[in-house]
This record gives sequence, structure tokens and C-alpha cells, in this order.
Amino acid sequence: MDYKIIVLDLDGTLTNRDKVITPRTKEALMKAQDRGKIVVLASGRPTPGVMPLAEELNLKEYGGYILSFNGGMIVSCKTGEIVFSRQLPAEINSRVIDLALEHRVDIITYEGGRIVASDAAYQYIALESRVCHMEVTEIRDLEEMKRYVTFPVPKFILTDDGDYLVTIEPKVKAALGKHYSVYRSDPYYLEVLPKGIDKANSLERFLERTGYKREEMIACGDGYNDLSMIRFAGLGVAMENGVLPVRQAADYITLSNNEDGVAHVVEKFMLSF
Repeated sequence: MDYKIIVLDLDGTLTNRDKVITPRTKEALMKAQDRGKIVVLASGRPTPGVMPLAEELNLKEYGGYILSFNGGMIVSCKTGEIVFSRQLPAEINSRVIDLALEHRVDIITYEGGRIVASDAAYQYIALESRVCHMEVTEIRDLEEMKRYVTFPVPKFILTDDGDYLVTIEPKVKAALGKHYSVYRSDPYYLEVLPKGIDKANSLERFLERTGYKREEMIACGDGYNDLSMIRFAGLGVAMENGVLPVRQAADYITLSNNEDGVAHVVEKFMLSF
């Protein structure tokens, strides 16, 4: 099969344990782009948090795309055009913040190029800030946060240790009902997004816009939020370090993110013809 597009999750997939693209992986992706292949970076991160990696891979020059907020936004790196965007309605904000209060967890959302969060020093909020290269507007009083966040946002993240989040996940799903998507992107992040927003649905919109076919697409990932796109793509690839459901759903399991698993896929399926 002549695969023309490779869709890459970032953390645990494209980047290694140090959150960097290794030289071999970068070289393979640059060679693929030189041959006309399209790279799509698909992440739960906000768009500004994906941009440094897009710039490192020269996606603007090669016509690549960013799929951010787990599919809530698709941006053309070449033109800067927002190809697709969907946000949570503002009327749900107080309800989600109340759930954070009820279950005593911290909460993250976004305003422009900044993170809005309940505790800038909390380890998982500090991680989001560091990985995304975004400053935090801290609002420790969640009643005050309800008065501040009165605008549509792409998503909320409830954050705590994974052992605790797994116990409240069904409660949050039950409280919000069928009109919203609720799932963990990492053990310590429970995300709330508009219904129907996930990586696969957004990639389907991307294909409609660009004219490519799903059979021409490779998707690589490691986490729960990558499951939909791995099932959707013509070739769904799980990283060796991926969670069990992702590895079970994949057509192919590559090496881990610390062993240039993405480079292995590119070399095997895109550069060997």
C-alpha cells in the first residue's frame, strides 16, 4: 500500500521519555516529507503546545497539519487556517467545575495561549505547563473560577492520581450524560470534550477536506485517546509501550518510543518502496 499520511501522537509516541524527537526519527520523517508524505501531529495538547514540534519538523514548509485538543481543532501549518474547530458550550463550564469541587480534584482549561488552572504548582498541572510551553493563570478558588471562565473552551481536564481518577470517571460520565465525551488521555488526566470529538472523528473531517483516503493513512499512538484513530486508519500502529487496549486494536506493534518506534514504521511502510 502506498501510504501518503502518517498521523502521530506526541507524548509516548513521537517523543521519547525526555519529550524530544530523536535524530533517527526526525531524519525518517524528513525523508518521508521530501517524498511528498504528509505528517499530522495529533495530540491532546493545545495548539501552542504542539507548535514547537511542528516547527522542528518543518510542517509549514511541507504542508503538514496539527490536530490538537484531542481532535477539537485542526490547523494547517502551511496557511495557519483553522480547518475545523469545536468547543464546549459556555453553559457547561460551571457544571464541570462543580464536579471538580465535588470530587476534590484539580482542574485545567485554556484561554487563548494560556492555561487556566486551580493550582499552578500541582505536579500534573505543572507538567501540562512545561510540556505545552504555556503559562498558567492560577485561580485556586473554584467558585471564583466559575465566575472567570464564562467563555467557550476546547476542553476541561480533571487531574489527580490515576488510582483515584479511575474511581470518579464513571461518576463524571454519569453526571454529564451522553452529550459530552469523557475519557482519560493519561492515567492522571480525565478529559471533558464536546460529544463526538476524538482523534478519529477529526481525522475523518480532515480526509473530507483534503481528499485523501483512510486506506492511505498510518496512525501511531500509545494511549487511550489514540484508540479511535488506530482503529480508523488504514494501518493502525501501537507503540510497544502502549496501553493494552491500544496494542490489542492495532494492525502492527512497533518498537517503543525510546527505541525509535516511529522511525521504524516510517522506514518500513513509507520509505522502503
